Amino acid sequence: MFQDKRADFLIPDYQRPYAWGEAECQTLWDDVLAFTIPDNDCDKFDDNDEYFLGPIVTFKNEQGKMEVIDGQQRLTTLMLLLRAFYPCFEKMEDKASRTTRENIEQCIWKTDQFGTPDMSALKIDSEVASDRDKGEFMEILKSGAVQEGQKSIYAANYRFFVQKIDEFIRDYSGYLPYLATRIMQNCILLPIEAESQDTALRIFSTLNDRGKPLSDSDIFKAQFYKFYTGLGKKDDFIQRWKELEELCERVFHPTTGTPMDELFTRYMYYVRAKMGIKQSTTEALRKFYEKDGYALLKDQQTFENLVVLAHFWDDVYSQNVERFSDEVLRSLFVLLYAPNGMWTYLVSVYFMQNRDEKGMLDNGAFAVFLDKITGFIWTYAVTNPGVNALRTPVYAEMVNIVNDIPVTFAEYRFDAEKVRGMFANFSFHNARPITKSMLMWWAFQNEGQPLLSAETAFEIEHIYARNRQNIEQSLKDSRSLEALGNKAVLEKKINIRAADYRFGDKKKYYLGFTNLRNQRKDGTKNVELVKIAETYSDFTEEEIQERERRMMDAFISFLQSNGLTNEG
Repeated sequence: MFQDKRADFLIPDYQRPYAWGEAECQTLWDDVLAFTIPDNDCDKFDDNDEYFLGPIVTFKNEQGKMEVIDGQQRLTTLMLLLRAFYPCFEKMEDKASRTTRENIEQCIWKTDQFGTPDMSALKIDSEVASDRDKGEFMEILKSGAVQEGQKSIYAANYRFFVQKIDEFIRDYSGYLPYLATRIMQNCILLPIEAESQDTALRIFSTLNDRGKPLSDSDIFKAQFYKFYTGLGKKDDFIQRWKELEELCERVFHPTTGTPMDELFTRYMYYVRAKMGIKQSTTEALRKFYEKDGYALLKDQQTFENLVVLAHFWDDVYSQNVERFSDEVLRSLFVLLYAPNGMWTYLVSVYFMQNRDEKGMLDNGAFAVFLDKITGFIWTYAVTNPGVNALRTPVYAEMVNIVNDIPVTFAEYRFDAEKVRGMFANFSFHNARPITKSMLMWWAFQNEGQPLLSAETAFEIEHIYARNRQNIEQSLKDSRSLEALGNKAVLEKKINIRAADYRFGDKKKYYLGFTNLRNQRKDGTKNVELVKIAETYSDFTEEEIQERERRMMDAFISFLQSNGLTNEG
């Protein structure tokens, strides 16, 4: 594979840096040594045996180079290993040594028609944007020497192989040509050359269940890298990309894709809206950004906007009181428990369109917007379940936002009584996201409810315990147990302690108590639960039904006050 005249490998700029360390090199060395010199006896080797090292997935790019999608770690390491062998045969003229030397030359360097190597023309190159040490890799392959001050992972691994080869020569001096030749001839790499980058990436994802597949943002990084290199801003871009990547790792925790992919997704909706796209079908992330030769990524404003958007979301999740008013922070906290993620795209579009020169929003207008989208998304989760149904009205409003048209959802207003009826017949089981969404919204309808920490885990509490119904059977309507009126959000650590107790026993957990060791156990920060514990001696079916009526009356009133009903 390496000796092929057409072999011209490129580790592309969107790949991650070389990462194999001594542990991986030791494993490789031990494996090939045990294979090529079985039981430390050169004569026990079977020429027909093969040792499979894994696949190398490539595609031929526009420059005719073989871009490596999968296998860069083993490819790079094998090149270092072969280069470490080369000096051992460089000046030897016996037939075995001369043949081994020529074979290694054809693996590492490009050769002319007579097989003479051009020591300056390597068969591998690296453009990895975030790898500052890649130059040392190239220099080691060319010179075979490691300078004293070189501390890169390439230098360390090369020194490792030189040491192992020296130890091998000391113990088995006559076996060295056999070791090198058997590695080149009997250790097998499976070359898979795909027709395109997309095909190569799909093959990689299918084959590699251990490695980390290249994400969309890795591909985007490559385009940015080329663009900013052309502007003479390569080093500045690399540093800023690293900072952005670290920020996104802290801020975003998507269920699919990478944190950086999530940032590109949120920005995509802003760009789609600016383009006037209302269709409910959404293109794949890479398909969207690759249009017109990645033209969007060749606009300097794009990267600047991504940075600004990431910092905005950092402030949302960290509850930055210097950026947001208490009213806005309370609304944003409720939205953290939304039944789907569509709100993040709406808010991203709103922020990008309405931010001032300092990246700030008018808190009053923002609060109005947040209430409106909360009421609409919550109601749609019951009346039109599924995020797909939500796309049509939401995408239309995104276009309105970028055209400075107020968000009204005018074409999708609700009938208040129909909403009330659908909510009354809806099963608010704990597994449904809308259940916790409604309960968190309700908690913050209490004006005395302070802002809660975004880091606190909340669960759904049955005020009238499930176990109590199993024992007492005092609820006449079994549906009351799972009714919203019987549920509240409660800190996870308290919910665990308060599980399946009678109401009289639950109260102390809601309010907090001092245990037998004189340790204070804090109560809940949900002020409604505190009030319930302080007010009621028991919590029965009557209280469940009355509380549910108040919740529904308040929610209908919330929709009306935000102009989301026909009556509004």
